[in-house]
Amino acid sequence: MSSPPSPTLRIVPIHSLVEHEYNDIQRTLPLAKRLEAEGLLKNPPIVAQLEGEQRYVVLDGANRTTALAQLHYEHCLVQVVNYEPPQVTLSTWHHLVTGIGLEPFTQEIAAVNDIDLHQSDLLRARAELAQRELIACIIRSDNKVLAVSSHHRRIHDKNTVLNAMVDTYKEKGGLHRAVADNIDEARKLFPNVTALVIFPNYESSEVMILARDGELLPTGLTRHLIQGRVLRVNYPLSELKSNESLEKKNAKLQEWMQKKNVTKEVRLYAEATYLFDE
Repeated sequence: MSSPPSPTLRIVPIHSLVEHEYNDIQRTLPLAKRLEAEGLLKNPPIVAQLEGEQRYVVLDGANRTTALAQLHYEHCLVQVVNYEPPQVTLSTWHHLVTGIGLEPFTQEIAAVNDIDLHQSDLLRARAELAQRELIACIIRSDNKVLAVSSHHRRIHDKNTVLNAMVDTYKEKGGLHRAVADNIDEARKLFPNVTALVIFPNYESSEVMILARDGELLPTGLTRHLIQGRVLRVNYPLSELKSNESLEKKNAKLQEWMQKKNVTKEVRLYAEATYLFDE
């Protein structure tokens, strides 16, 4: 496997950062308090620049950028990536839903406008998801499989329906991200699981066009695997909050990075790594 490109760190205006999915509001306030107390930005958000624009779509780290905005920071340190393989691989999280009765859960989804909910079998549903004929597939705790489709063809319209569906359960029960699409595996983690909601894979162009047009995907849907992700930067927030110009801040950032490289404080871990202090 080839090494990822050298990381691109940049300080950009907060207002130039565009979210692509709904973030977890419950995490923002505690994170803002922690940032203030520590005075450091440990891990810069990951962003991709919109073509022909001075705006950046936040692929990972929306809670951090929101927290800094709430603290009235005008600038943010980010890692700019090339939004395509091999540097970024886009896959999908599934939603493991708990804490809602099985029938109320199903009835509320069926009542969403422009949704067609019908029983299917898992093999057919997976094939239709792969072909993007469905916007989601639901495996209930009683092993019934429901296919979720919409007559809409425009991605913006389908995204509106998808958000309406996720809204029926995201605040009424527990919503947990899951990689596996197996209800038995989900039950091992959450014995009281209501259902597993499985989504199709998206293309990066779909994420970018929705973000460009001011539309957000449902929370906990996109899963970005970053090669060469920058961690433990521990950049002083005082540098971001200073009254210096953006150009001056970026010049100081480059000097700071050069010093880190000269003193051999930067190390690339090419192997899969487990972190126990996230």
